[in-house]
Amino acid sequence: MRVETIRWVDGLDGWVELIDQTLLPGELRYVRCDTPEQVWEAIRVLRVRGAPAIGIAAAMGLVLGVRRSQAQASDGLLQDLRQVKGYLAGSRPTAANLFWALDRMERTAVQHAGLPVSELRQRLLDEALLIAEEDCEVCRRIGQNGAALLQDGDTVLTHCNAGGLATAHYGTALGVIFAATEQGKRIAAYVDETRPLLQGARLTTWELQQAGIPVTLICDNMAAEVMRQGRVSAVIVGADRIAANGDAANKIGTYGLSILARAHRVRFYVAAPVSTFDLSLKDGSEIPIEQRPPEEVTRWGGRIIAPDGIEVYNPAFDVTPARNITALITERGVIKRPDARKIARLLGTAGGDRRRRQAGR
Repeated sequence: MRVETIRWVDGLDGWVELIDQTLLPGELRYVRCDTPEQVWEAIRVLRVRGAPAIGIAAAMGLVLGVRRSQAQASDGLLQDLRQVKGYLAGSRPTAANLFWALDRMERTAVQHAGLPVSELRQRLLDEALLIAEEDCEVCRRIGQNGAALLQDGDTVLTHCNAGGLATAHYGTALGVIFAATEQGKRIAAYVDETRPLLQGARLTTWELQQAGIPVTLICDNMAAEVMRQGRVSAVIVGADRIAANGDAANKIGTYGLSILARAHRVRFYVAAPVSTFDLSLKDGSEIPIEQRPPEEVTRWGGRIIAPDGIEVYNPAFDVTPARNITALITERGVIKRPDARKIARLLGTAGGDRRRRQAGR
């Protein structure tokens, strides 16, 4: 299956098109974004989601923002770019790729600040498109590295959605399943529904079904029983941010799965690109966790499913400690039993210059 999650249309004067994932699986529809405000809204309400896809959307949104700048010189354009960057950075606080992509776009602008404004705008568009292109290749390498960890006949449990819909194409966690299948291995999957927004039920099952991979949907609270019965060979999930010691933030419920996997001696893998690592954070306690609106819990499809006025706690993510992770799967290789030393050795200086990131910047 080849579905473009997000794409740029029609040159420098063009626009962003992205799949409205809030409509899946009932309807596959692209929405058009002509302004950074529309991109911000698409990220915030989860029309586009998944850390790599969010980064790509933000990079393209930055291009939309500088395109409308009235600056006649590059220093003025750079000032306008930084304003748009700060605005887009406030869309969601947890996904490291959002800030990584925006930082990369700013560095590109600084490096080419001597160019005429029109050429600088084109350089920024080229960089945004390169980020998307590179993500495709990165996901392929993650898939290939992770496929070596799966055996013919394995059944994988996954949570939320870390497939092509969460990236430019192919996916991270699902990329491992796709790659193993392409190698001729018979792989089946269990998918958690992933409350409260059901990304597993709506998106992951759709992707796996489209790819012809045997898939079974379960409620979140069934995972322990499925593991107890020996139906699961491994758990593979994605990540939105990984701290220097290997603690990984992913969709709420992932931490609980890691505890269940450890109790039942099931391998627990996290698949993510290097751009998801934030080496400025010592451990998972420093990862900012996004809080989502209470209506996501109290309502579904316009229907009220909880009493009005009920207090709601709705964190979008939780943090899985490195001690619960069998291995981190990246495009550069696999880090078994991750810790700060192993991560630093694999990544080298990659990500080391990132500033500490705070929620709501």
